[in-house]
This record gives sequence, structure tokens and C-alpha cells, in this order.
Amino acid sequence: MIALLFFSALLWDQAGAWGFRDGVLHNSIWLERAAGVYHREARSGKYRLTFAEAKAVCEYEGGHLATLQQLEAARKIGFHVCAAGWMAKGRVGYPIVKAGANCGFGKTGIVDYGIRLNRSERWDAYCYNPNGKECGGVFTDSKHVFKSPGYPEQYENEQVCYWHIRVRYGQRILLHFLEFDLEDDTACLADFLEVYDSYDDVNGFVGR
Repeated sequence: MIALLFFSALLWDQAGAWGFRDGVLHNSIWLERAAGVYHREARSGKYRLTFAEAKAVCEYEGGHLATLQQLEAARKIGFHVCAAGWMAKGRVGYPIVKAGANCGFGKTGIVDYGIRLNRSERWDAYCYNPNGKECGGVFTDSKHVFKSPGYPEQYENEQVCYWHIRVRYGQRILLHFLEFDLEDDTACLADFLEVYDSYDDVNGFVGR
């Protein structure tokens, strides 16, 4: 994929977030890569993957289902997702950083459903891929141009980039694509760009 993207933040001002500490953005889809763990759901929506399908999703992207210990390591650096997913050995659970009444039963930690005997149950997936090449960052400028690694050439295989654009709540962000070229894949499973309107990679999903 070759991509050059320009963004403009309308009425931008410095914004704070409960997860921003010591210059590091916690509870973010960017930071989860520091532990190699990330959340996936089926293209058809939430809670649609059997154990075998979840395993295949992770392996398709060059990784495997995360272990409970790997998910906890990601949680400790801020990975927070309110969606139960398959892990290694048929376990199901999800990571909670910030306690809430509607997620995690008001507690923090890994909400663990245990090892499921019925592998045909449908959940999301928690994948682990320590070899994903990272790029990206946090942008707070009112205007910025960013591009994929190696642009205008193609980026490397297994490249993963998370760009966070931070503005005050209620303000708008304008994304303008100056150049965009994806691998030909109608299912959008090879190369893709996803947009989120939140630090939460489930509830904030806008589109792919």
C-alpha cells in the first residue's frame, strides 16, 4: 500500500485524556502493539467467530491467539477492550483498565470466562504478533501530512501503523487523502485502513 494522508483539525486546541500519562497515550489501539496484542472481530460484526475461525484470523495476519499472560501484559500498559474474545487453548475473556458499571462488572483486570468446552461458541479474537513492524504516532498539530513508511515506495510486509489525531471533545477532524493505493482485495483483509472515533477499538470503529 502507498498512502499519503493530510489531516486538518478544525478549531483545534490541546486536549487531555484520562489515559494520557507521562507523555504516553494509554488505553489506545496504538499502545497495544507494544505488547504485540490486538483485538479482532469478524468482518460481519461482533461475536461471530468460532475458536477455529478466531485462530485462523490471527494466523492469517502472521500471528496467533494471545495467551492469558500476553493479554494481561497488554492490559498493564493500557489495552482496554469491552468485548470478550478467544485466546490460546480455547480461553475467552477481555482486558479492563478502567472500571465501569457496564463493562467488567466494575472491576479491573482480565475478565476471564475460562476455557470453553464448546469451541463452536462465537466470540471475538485476541491475537498476538510480536513481529508486526510498527509505525505511527500521536499528532496534536492543527495541520499535518503523514505517510506510510518508504513512501512513495511500498512499505514492508507485516507493517502496522497507528496514527492518533488528538483534538478537544466535540471538535472535528478533516481527513484528506492526497494519494491512496491498496492491494487488490475485495474482502479488504490484506491491506486496509481503518478509522476510529475513539481510543476504544470496538465502540469507536467508524469504518474500513
